[in-house]
Amino acid sequence: MADRFIPLSVPNFEGNEKKYVDDAVEQTWVSTGGAYITDMEKKLEKFLHVENVACCQSGTSALHLSLVQMGVRPGDVVLVPPVTFIAAVNPVRYQFAEPVFIDCDDGFCMDPVKLREFCENECTYEDGQIFFNEKKVKAVVVVHVFGNMADMEGIMDVASDYHLQVLEDATEALGTRYTEGRYAGKYAGTIGDFGAFSFNGNKIITTGGGGAVTARDSETVDHLRYLSTQAKNDPHYYIHDEIGYNYRMTNLQAALGAAQMEELPEFIERKNRNYNLYKELFDGFEFAHMMPFRQGTYSNQWFYSLNIDRDKVKVPMCDIITELERRGVGTRPIWGLINEQKPYQNYYTYKLERAPYYADRILNIPCSTNLTEDDIRFVIDNIKEVLKEYAGS
Repeated sequence: MADRFIPLSVPNFEGNEKKYVDDAVEQTWVSTGGAYITDMEKKLEKFLHVENVACCQSGTSALHLSLVQMGVRPGDVVLVPPVTFIAAVNPVRYQFAEPVFIDCDDGFCMDPVKLREFCENECTYEDGQIFFNEKKVKAVVVVHVFGNMADMEGIMDVASDYHLQVLEDATEALGTRYTEGRYAGKYAGTIGDFGAFSFNGNKIITTGGGGAVTARDSETVDHLRYLSTQAKNDPHYYIHDEIGYNYRMTNLQAALGAAQMEELPEFIERKNRNYNLYKELFDGFEFAHMMPFRQGTYSNQWFYSLNIDRDKVKVPMCDIITELERRGVGTRPIWGLINEQKPYQNYYTYKLERAPYYADRILNIPCSTNLTEDDIRFVIDNIKEVLKEYAGS
């Protein structure tokens, strides 16, 4: 192994993280109650320009709570992407609903053109309800992949036409927003009916684990918060009127997150600055190029995607990743397509063309907010050397 190693994505604690966590410990407020949870929620509300946010244990729990609130039931159909982390789709099965996989566009996000084609050509529409194989199509899960905003104008138009609820998985896109068009100024996770966020260790800010959920209606968020605390009606007599979940964020997590929120704008600026440097230094390289982010948006640019020319570099992606790791550069492929995973191989897919194309070509490269220019040049030099060697072999 190399003496130097640049990891793919690691957390960055430059601010008040230790101070706030120590304070929470000293106060002994370490579980699912405490002032830092409220502080974290208020900071998210202010940042996202929304009325109400509920913090929870993970992005997955935020997605699951949203599907519960949507009324997704066994046998319902939910339209999902194949290009994402599996946690975006698993909650559909938690509700015993059935996923249908819709292809991605060139931004890796759900293609609104194919979404509409599926609804028009594969479904029936009766009395304000859309059906696929005689099963209700209840919702669409849209993932803003790698911080790249999905085409929400197109997706929301389809959802409106077919009375579909939209759940935005913004777990990778905290801070991404539209700068042009109908949704100018709107952040990822605040356009659809529900929005889910994640603060996992590799996200742009972290609480270790942790997530958050919002919705168009403030009272709906209050109900999601209620469900996340075991649907407890009375704090003294343990009265429960609904099935709830142990999904509330802890005060320790929130203490870390409250400090991270203070640094978020700076982290996003660094992400953009580092991406631009990568793009500049890869410009003109014949074996790969940096993938762009959607025009008309300001992205948090959470992950950087390198598109490898497979006509010239034909070795398996695992060989490239292994060699780069040996040289001290942490990378990873785009996820294995969800529809190809064993639990999902028997579910319906619709015109998957771009998804497998990109799954074979995309390499994610180091993107931490503490990267230096020297780190980036080290990464680029090694990637160029490896791809040149493999292209000549």
